[in-house]
Amino acid sequence: MKIHCLVHLDFETLGNIREWICNKKHALSLGMPAEDSVFPQMDDFDLLIIMGGLMSVCQEDDFPWLRNEKQFVRDVIDSGKAVYGICFGAQMISEVLGGKVSQSRYKEIGWHKVRSLDPFYEGDSLFHVPADFVAFHWHGDTFTLPAGARRLFESEACPEQGFIYGGNVLAVQFHPEVDEGCVENLIKNCGSDLVEGRYMQHMHEICGRDDLILSSSSLMFSILDWFEDKIEQR
Repeated sequence: MKIHCLVHLDFETLGNIREWICNKKHALSLGMPAEDSVFPQMDDFDLLIIMGGLMSVCQEDDFPWLRNEKQFVRDVIDSGKAVYGICFGAQMISEVLGGKVSQSRYKEIGWHKVRSLDPFYEGDSLFHVPADFVAFHWHGDTFTLPAGARRLFESEACPEQGFIYGGNVLAVQFHPEVDEGCVENLIKNCGSDLVEGRYMQHMHEICGRDDLILSSSSLMFSILDWFEDKIEQR
């Protein structure tokens, strides 16, 4: 399987995504739209993964490259390819599909509980996920559910935590890709975000959670296995 990842941060690693790709011996390519406006051809990848970012998808005037990326994502979805968006990537998918992205009522940073609303889609089991689980969050924006999409997850701070569209497009607001390095990089580069707030955790609550890092990895691997099965069935 050929996987193309769109990355938006210099310090962003792929976390456990890279581990899964290596274990499965799939092909990986990377693109950074802020630096290179050239996107791959449709035949060059099977799965598109859109990673996180510090900017808002609404800031096209400040980040003109967003227009090109949105058009590319729209074209990929229209082509029927598999697409997976995480945090900023989920917000982009929502907007491309006609949803709206705006500032959330609460910033949500740290390890917070997520509730699964519907782990099944048209009778087809999605991926192994418990009814309630703890996931890593680092966001201040949220999105609305696009027409035709099905809500999958919610949290106390953010009602829209994920959806599926068309059976092959998945968007999640939380970060199942995080490993220890991801968390360390976020704290090092975005530590100023750690202010007091209802859903804001302190550094000592965020770091050293090997148990949650492990459960995140299990969830991410289950999601990627699901994409793999979908693509192999085509």
